[in-house]
Order: sequence, then structure tokens, then C-alpha cells
Amino acid sequence: MIITKLSELAGKRYPARRWTRNLVGGAAPIQAKNFCMGFVVLEPNGGQVPWHNQEQEEIYYVVEGTGEMCLGEERQIVTSGQAAFIPPTVFHQLTNIGDTPLTMIYCYGPAGDVAHWRQELEGTLPKAGVDAPPLPIGAQPQCTDKPAG
Repeated sequence: MIITKLSELAGKRYPARRWTRNLVGGAAPIQAKNFCMGFVVLEPNGGQVPWHNQEQEEIYYVVEGTGEMCLGEERQIVTSGQAAFIPPTVFHQLTNIGDTPLTMIYCYGPAGDVAHWRQELEGTLPKAGVDAPPLPIGAQPQCTDKPAG
């Protein structure tokens, strides 16, 4: 039996002020063919999963906090206890708009790499409205900050 304890996972910190810990897939000790799953903390007032898309379908489940969820041309506020479905290839972004950390769980399938993690660390994310579709009207800006260092 393989058991992963969240508090023992170092995870990775991203330039968009996000801490991601893989529970299933990626660097996690648990591997599955059909899905990946992880726990994310978005820092208060702007921590983000930046505008991106991927081949897999995905769910974001907000454990705690308040965020702005952008999906294609839609924009909506999401809060604790809500889940958002993300169809394959649709651009999406989640931004913490609250004064406290936003915690969420993601699950996508099938398992496999998602390019936005690497792109964010390299500073090569496709820019909304330039290399990717524009964000919905009124949305928080996409974080395209390059990593420090």
C-alpha cells in the first residue's frame, strides 16, 4: 500500500505565488494511469494558476478561500466547497481575490504532463490576448512573471 502524507511533501513554488504538491502523478510517490491529483495553495491577493490550457479534462475543488475562476470567455467567483469542471483544451485561470490563502485540490485525467508548470518556471507561458485567447472581460491579469534568479 502506498500512502502519501500532504504535510511531508515539499512540492514546488511557482512565480505566480502558488505552492503545488502532487498527491498522485508527477513527483508524487503514488502514480496512476487515469488521473493526477494535487493540493494547491494560492497566496492572498493575487496568487494564481495562470491562464493556460491542456489536453486533459480537469476539476478544481476549492477547499478554502475565494477566487476568480476564468474558463474560456466566462468569469465567476468561486468559494469554499465549490468545484469547477474544466473541459479539455479550454483556457482557464484561477486567482485568489481574498485576503487569506486559497486552498484547492485539482484532479485531471488522463495522467500525464501539463506544460504550464514547465512554462511558468521558464517564463514562457503563452500570453493572454497575444499567444493565447484573451482573458474574459474584467478578469484579473495573467501572471507571466519570470522566476527570480
